[in-house]
Amino acid sequence: MTEQQPYTVLGQYPGFELRHYPAHVLAQVTVNAGFQGAGNAGFRHLFAYITGQNTSPAETDTAGTAGTSLAMTAPVLLEPSPVPGAFTVAFVLPAAAGPAPIPEDPAVSIVAVPGQAAAAASFSGRWSEANFQSHLAELLAAVSAEGFTTLGRPRFARFDPPFRPWFLRRNEVVQSVEGPGD
Repeated sequence: MTEQQPYTVLGQYPGFELRHYPAHVLAQVTVNAGFQGAGNAGFRHLFAYITGQNTSPAETDTAGTAGTSLAMTAPVLLEPSPVPGAFTVAFVLPAAAGPAPIPEDPAVSIVAVPGQAAAAASFSGRWSEANFQSHLAELLAAVSAEGFTTLGRPRFARFDPPFRPWFLRRNEVVQSVEGPGD
């Protein structure tokens, strides 16, 4: 079974779940591709990274062997990039894996993300930009109605492989927030 990014549920609100995601590390790549193509384009780089095809050992790795592989985690995250027409695709690295192997592929970067509160709404269906935008609009309206302020860019989370029938897929739209009582 694929490890999933851990979180703690802080509360249930109409239209979303408020969560706390602990600090974590991402392997990510930014690709110049439309919404539909970005996931595939970015996944190739990240899959090569986690399977050890383009890694060097971390500096604290005393074994001295290249090609360190990592377990795949869910979800695969897709986020609009600040660069117009580009998207960032990311995997959350397993916490138990230790230091992240150094990517040899210059497109792959390792990013430490601090703990954060986020609003999340789950849905099933196709991985289309229209589906994402529709659920994002609903989430943002619900977050605003509850008095929360959004932080950063939204994330589209894909939990299932592409061969899973679209009507069985688990997807989420996630938006970092701060709000009443923070």
